[in-house]
Amino acid sequence: MSGVPRVPEQRRVGSSAEATEPAAALRFSVLGPVRAWLGEEQLPTGSPQQRALLAALLLREGRTATAAELIDALWGEEPPSQALAALRTYASRLRKVLDPGVLVSESGGYAVRGLAEGALDLAVAQELAAEAEKARGAGDLCHARKVLGRALALWDGEVLAGVPGPYAEAQRVRLEEWRLQLLESRLDMDLEQGCHAEAVSELTALTAEHPLRERLRELLMLALYRSGRQAEALAVYADTRRLLADELGVDPRPGLKELQQRILRADPGLAEPSAPVAEPAVVPVRPAQLPASVPDFTGRSAFVRELSEVLASASGTDGRVMAVSALAGIGGVGKTTLAVHVAHQARAAFPDGQLYVDLQGAGPRAAEPETVLGSFLRALGTPESAIPDSLEERSALYRSVLDGRRVLVLLDNAKDAAQVRPLLPGTEGCAALVTSRVRMVDLAGAHLVDLDVMSPDEALQLFTKIVGEERVASEREAALDVVAACGFLPLAIRIAASRLAARRTWTVSVLAAKLADERRRLDELQAGDLAVKATFELGYGALEPAQARAFRLLGLADGPDISLAAAAAVLDLPVEDTEDLLESLVDTSLLESAAPGRYRYHDLVRLYARACAERDEQPPSERDAALSRLLDFYLATAAGVYAIERPGDRLVDHLEATEYPGLSFADRHEAQDWLYAEAVSLLACVRQSTRPEFLRRAVDALWASVDLAESGSNSKAYEDVASVLRDAAKEAADPHAEARALIMVAYVHYYTGRFDIANQATEEAAALSAGNDPLTSCWASNTRGVIALFQNRYEDGEAHLTSAIESFRACQDRPGEASALCNLSRIHLATGRTGSAVSLAQEGTDMYDAMGHALKGANGRYALGLALTQSGRLSEATARLQEALAVFRDSRQRLWEGMSLFRLAEADLAGRRPAQAAASAEMALTVLRGIGGEWRRGNVLVVLGHALNGIGQAGRAQVCWRESLEIYEALGAAEAEAVRALLTPAAVA
Repeated sequence: MSGVPRVPEQRRVGSSAEATEPAAALRFSVLGPVRAWLGEEQLPTGSPQQRALLAALLLREGRTATAAELIDALWGEEPPSQALAALRTYASRLRKVLDPGVLVSESGGYAVRGLAEGALDLAVAQELAAEAEKARGAGDLCHARKVLGRALALWDGEVLAGVPGPYAEAQRVRLEEWRLQLLESRLDMDLEQGCHAEAVSELTALTAEHPLRERLRELLMLALYRSGRQAEALAVYADTRRLLADELGVDPRPGLKELQQRILRADPGLAEPSAPVAEPAVVPVRPAQLPASVPDFTGRSAFVRELSEVLASASGTDGRVMAVSALAGIGGVGKTTLAVHVAHQARAAFPDGQLYVDLQGAGPRAAEPETVLGSFLRALGTPESAIPDSLEERSALYRSVLDGRRVLVLLDNAKDAAQVRPLLPGTEGCAALVTSRVRMVDLAGAHLVDLDVMSPDEALQLFTKIVGEERVASEREAALDVVAACGFLPLAIRIAASRLAARRTWTVSVLAAKLADERRRLDELQAGDLAVKATFELGYGALEPAQARAFRLLGLADGPDISLAAAAAVLDLPVEDTEDLLESLVDTSLLESAAPGRYRYHDLVRLYARACAERDEQPPSERDAALSRLLDFYLATAAGVYAIERPGDRLVDHLEATEYPGLSFADRHEAQDWLYAEAVSLLACVRQSTRPEFLRRAVDALWASVDLAESGSNSKAYEDVASVLRDAAKEAADPHAEARALIMVAYVHYYTGRFDIANQATEEAAALSAGNDPLTSCWASNTRGVIALFQNRYEDGEAHLTSAIESFRACQDRPGEASALCNLSRIHLATGRTGSAVSLAQEGTDMYDAMGHALKGANGRYALGLALTQSGRLSEATARLQEALAVFRDSRQRLWEGMSLFRLAEADLAGRRPAQAAASAEMALTVLRGIGGEWRRGNVLVVLGHALNGIGQAGRAQVCWRESLEIYEALGAAEAEAVRALLTPAAVA
């Protein structure tokens, strides 16, 4: 990005003494057609030669150009005989259009003066590029990319479009080169920030447009390599070398050769870069009453740095009265260990002493402030006889004694802010560190720190320090299992590691196996006088009855977190009362606020909460009632989302009844937001609802949330839950629930390309639902027809889909009928009946549109786009597929977004637009990463290979086809034969 281009004679606008007042509303563009605006009104800029004059003057930014220079710029070496007169005419016309005084005559030439800053798009681009370069130099890549994107967005097609003359042509070449340099810089930063997969599509299109530009090829190689596509990266080099030899008779530049060699040897230096983490600033410290710091203190560098900076501010010159930091966190999270460690480091800043007290706030008898003050005063040298009796007098004397001193006070294990306030110093130069299980939001002026569990790396380091490197190194995976079972809680890790260290005959795997049993885990986590359960018991015992009930019942839900509305269902309370209870539990650190309106437990705390529910919840049926209300809430709300997405769909009339209501939504976007935000928790609730009395509601909740399977982002979890419910229904001998669960199993296998398994599931569902569940029977036929299409069983598919259409009509399910019509269109298309295929897809799409089905209407347009492509109506096909793509993106349906991009690539290929096809196919691969199954990935790779071959990248095309062949052969897919033909030398030639 260095070398921002500037016209040689360029200087700052308005630097001349003759400059007029800025015309703030006047602005110009040259990074595209030459245009002028006055405010929002576009001004006429005249003939091409007149625009050429304006452009030549604008690009000098206020510097005078002589008549001879301008004539040469407009006409070159062969000007017309009346060139000077024509030049004056153009200048006169421009004066009439522009503000007075903007175009001035000077020394036989002309200049544009008095423009406001930012009036010329090129000047704005230069300033943005400079800002981006500065941000990049400072390490702020996010800002640099954003600013550079704004600069590139100023280009609007060809620079100086339609402007004649040699000067304009030279500037076009120069500014296009600069644009490419900026684009390369932005792409380079994309790769630095790990956006390699996303960059492949753009780089593929750019290398097709600029095949001889080696820097783009280099970036493409790196992006492909970092995306796990090493063979394609090497193929890019081979294609580049061949192209350069054929076109220019030269070899690739050394940098490109070196990159190829580094890729061949899998150089670790090519891995995705990571920003270095600054080491925490170490503050010299000296203790007084502080407890000893643990020798194996591990991690927490960010917190150490943050707290050290706050303590350092107490002895600064900013006039701060006192520094107070209050650490809050669950019991066992390491608050005291961290505070003592930081206090030791900070002792040099507090040469007059360090005070420490355990305030016993988590126990039944917290320390009295006046008792603590007496102890502090004595430690500070106050005679016993001089210590007053009352709390107020002791607190006042304490502050007086500290006046002029620099003392650090560590108040450990505080109960609340009321206990702490009398113990705080009140003078400049002093500081206090407070630890508590309660967030002290009411402690005025305090710097609040919420301490979370350790990172996995920190947890493993602590475990290793206690157990020993030798034992852990040989069983690293088992050690990771241990610290994960401990929930990365420092106390639990210390206990587990201490038990292992004391038992030389145990292996790490033995300990991991003991902790794998959740029912015994809390009992295993005790050593000597340390016990995780005892730590939690102190906090639980201090709760009010309503808080304790909420703590117990919320722990029953399996999800990683829970929303406020779902928690209200569990507790059977109004949302406002629920929020008050949950926030009070957050303040005690027994519950965490994951995000506004969402709450979660630490893993070990959840186990403890469930143990409390089994022990204390009376009557025991209340546990089942709480989970039943939660399932009702999810089923009712998911059904509402389904109804908004699919107006007129009869499924919502055939779901199990619920007693607890769900949420309602204003529009489909709000409904989608809820569904995807709740996806993991909803699926977890459904998964744990396998008992017979819950089973049918659980299956219906899964069906109502089928968008989660189609989206791709939750497909694997959805598949697992569907399989669990199918097995539970079979064991419970409930054919109704089993048939519906089988339909969901078929969906997820179909979406991932496992058609044999999907077909078997739909056959079983059809048999189980025949005669007792018409709606399930309809969808079984519809799905069997689609699967038959992909298995090339077209006659079977047509029979199933014709039956589905009749059944949906009998059930008066018009959305289902539209779906079957669109699917039948695909059968007609596959069997050469293109005209009827278009008609069927159009009929289904029209039905969706008439009912207001945005999402399913996109599925209709997808089918219609396929039929139109095959019928040769490519512009219509592209339009329908782009409409579908926009809806799928808006609805977060990643699977269908990727498939729409794939079909657009096919349409582009049919329309002989291989560069655009390659870009669409690359985007499809990126979107479909991890979803859609290998068969669909193989299909995209075949199309991408054709597109790459069409833009002269035959090496990459071969790599794509070879990879697709491996996929098809592994699946036993019929498409393998066609790909083998592509890989023959004759086909490539």
